[in-house]
Amino acid sequence: MTEKLELRETVIVEGRYDKIKLSECIASPIIETGGFRVFKDKEKQHLIRAIAERRGILIMTDVDSAGFVIRNFLRGIVPEDRIYHAYIPTVEGKEKRKAESSKEGILGVEGIERDALIESIRNSGAHIVSVGKGLAPPEDTDSEVKIVQSEITKADFFDYGLTGSENSAAYREAVLRSLGLPKYLTTNAMISALNCLFTKDEFEQYLSRL
Repeated sequence: MTEKLELRETVIVEGRYDKIKLSECIASPIIETGGFRVFKDKEKQHLIRAIAERRGILIMTDVDSAGFVIRNFLRGIVPEDRIYHAYIPTVEGKEKRKAESSKEGILGVEGIERDALIESIRNSGAHIVSVGKGLAPPEDTDSEVKIVQSEITKADFFDYGLTGSENSAAYREAVLRSLGLPKYLTTNAMISALNCLFTKDEFEQYLSRL
């Protein structure tokens, strides 16, 4: 099994197939903008801002005009010092799943080879904190190798009292409110958001301080 990079930052991509492809390269959280839908999705914007504030974001959009519009929009809602930018190479072609090439005739993130994606991540300045076999961090970065903590799960939510008890709903709402996240997130959506914000150990420490 091919090892993956673990980044300090959460990665932002445009769509589902970009996320699937990038998941072959990294084990870090990845969030989809849903293309231009992020422009009207206040909940998604709020989540991206919260994640950027806590751990930073790495934007990897396509290199077509739409990709740059989305990238520039994200620049407008997140402080510049919390953003890293990964730029994929410009490669002419068509993704295998598509009947026709894009309007500009170039490959998006989903069509780029794994090694090229890894190279674009390394060149972005994002922090590689854990590296698989054969994927050494760049020598000119201050990356620190560490053991990555396990993710927060539904079982953990039960153990924390965030599900399964009389006051669980109120407790979840209090946690969401403290993080500035929408109080109407479902349990699954909340777990996904928390895994973008915290390691399991970090979240347990956060709960202990509430």
